[in-house]
Amino acid sequence: MLAPSLDTLAKNMECEEQSPTSSLDIVIKWNGNDYDVKNLNTNSDVKTLKEEIFKCTGVRPERQKLTNLRISGKMAPDECLLNAINIKSGTKIMMVGSKEEDIAEASVVPPKREKGRKCKSYDSEEFDEERVDKMEIHLAKVQNRVDNYEIKMLNDPRPGKKLLVLDIDYTLFDHRSAAESGLELMRPYLHDFLESAYEQYDIVIWSATDMRWIERKMAVLNVANNAAYKIMFYLDNAAMITVHTPKYGVVSVKPLGVIWGKFPENYNKHNTIMFDDIRRNFLMNPKNGLKIRPFREAHLNWEMDKELLHLSVYLYEIAKIDDFSKLNHRNWEKFIKKAQYKKEKRHKRDRTDNNEPKPPDSQPKL
Repeated sequence: MLAPSLDTLAKNMECEEQSPTSSLDIVIKWNGNDYDVKNLNTNSDVKTLKEEIFKCTGVRPERQKLTNLRISGKMAPDECLLNAINIKSGTKIMMVGSKEEDIAEASVVPPKREKGRKCKSYDSEEFDEERVDKMEIHLAKVQNRVDNYEIKMLNDPRPGKKLLVLDIDYTLFDHRSAAESGLELMRPYLHDFLESAYEQYDIVIWSATDMRWIERKMAVLNVANNAAYKIMFYLDNAAMITVHTPKYGVVSVKPLGVIWGKFPENYNKHNTIMFDDIRRNFLMNPKNGLKIRPFREAHLNWEMDKELLHLSVYLYEIAKIDDFSKLNHRNWEKFIKKAQYKKEKRHKRDRTDNNEPKPPDSQPKL
């Protein structure tokens, strides 16, 4: 039998260092939520901790990756004792991992295409969209979010208003460029856009990030408490679901059904539109999504970017339409040009009518 290496011996000695027995309360951060593990013996090992985490989250120990539970710069092994890691009660541990049912869902082969039904190709976006938004396994996830995701209301819905759902990163804000102030990375015409949209739409912000970052960005951009408009609420990554698609594999998406399920009397597929720079976020609601051009390299594109200015016109024009499901938002620019052409033609006709000589009165004036 080979003797253990010096590194292995040193590692075992480090993990076997013990301190007087006491208890720990640890917070596990996973999927945007906090899970409390209480009264954990400090003489317990990492494996015991993972078993307790399994009870809270449903993620099996072998699927768990505790990213900031480290010793000597490396992730602590299962046999390492907690008192050797020197963590304090109340410490937050970040976990990455998936439940068995989620892994199984991702492995499900999508149902075969109906005979006689045409599609361009197996990998086309349209084909993906037709498949995933009707699958029961995905609809069940949406219902789970409706039942369990808690929305913190900032302002109440307004009767009769349509719904506008907005992404943040690369949609309203260039979050990757360097700047001394967040305002330097704000997309041009943002406040004008929101003020204009607020006249006909209730506004929701939905970002694939943690809620604290959403709140911080909205505060930096002066959106959170703006006097010219109001945001109804924020949604974060915990409101999203994962779906399996032939083209993208397993991806996280933003199902509008979460909002519709929470506010069935106010919003539905007929009066909702969502802007996002990533098209696959619309996979559960392909007819309600508009892919906005991403706003990157803010310092170079600030003077040229007029996307929000043009989209304000689009929102104003379609607000007159009762059913958004009849629109193809990919053609939004053509829709604007067509609407403007009709408006100019109508104005020209009105000017012509006003300049025509009036016919003489049938009865002479006395």
